[in-house]
Amino acid sequence: MWDRDLVARTPRHKVARIPEFREVTYSATRWEILRRLRRDASRLMKALKSCGLEPITHGSLARGDVNSKSDVDIVIPYRVQAFLVELCLENHGIQALNRFIIQATPASTPKAYIEVDPSGLRTVSFPLSDLSPREWEFYRFGGMVNYEELVRDVRVPGVSKSLVLIIPTEKGHIEAPVVGYEHYVAKVVSVSIETVVERVNVLTRRDRYGRTGVYLKYQLLSSESFEEAFNKLIESGRLKTS
Repeated sequence: MWDRDLVARTPRHKVARIPEFREVTYSATRWEILRRLRRDASRLMKALKSCGLEPITHGSLARGDVNSKSDVDIVIPYRVQAFLVELCLENHGIQALNRFIIQATPASTPKAYIEVDPSGLRTVSFPLSDLSPREWEFYRFGGMVNYEELVRDVRVPGVSKSLVLIIPTEKGHIEAPVVGYEHYVAKVVSVSIETVVERVNVLTRRDRYGRTGVYLKYQLLSSESFEEAFNKLIESGRLKTS
């Protein structure tokens, strides 16, 4: 579980007067959902680890504040040959049901996504070019754990998409606001203040104007490799690269 000393260092004089501050105790059902999702994540990550890859998982699964609709997104956070990932999954009996190339914005690194269950809530993803330092910090901003930490049942602090700082506790988690406390949040989740400010701006804008989707989402044909699809999208001008 998360270090209780960190919880004690929460600036009480600031959050006590903020309506968003609260302590959440998980029900038995919620703990069971978290255990089930983490088992699913562990299975995928163990398979990738056995092939020499170093996956992480991030978001609510890393923090613990999951619900019945939470996804399991396993990320290889560096460039890797796509066929090696696909072959690894196949050799472990994990079927790739759908494959996508997704670019969130024209300035974002394009990523490969492999869906491994019919609901689309279990995916393995990896970048198709090098991540920028800021993009790497986005995973840490939301909370991330590697395979060894997942096995040890480690949960880490991170910020939800609702811009709530989640700090795990033995009984559940503590919630605290992000807006107005950006420097504190940056220290808790170990990212730069610039990353916190950028994510606040992006998520606040989404909340104000609604989600506008991603810049590009391309579903691969069954006969296509990621490399073929990537090159085709670049040549057609649909995929933007720096």
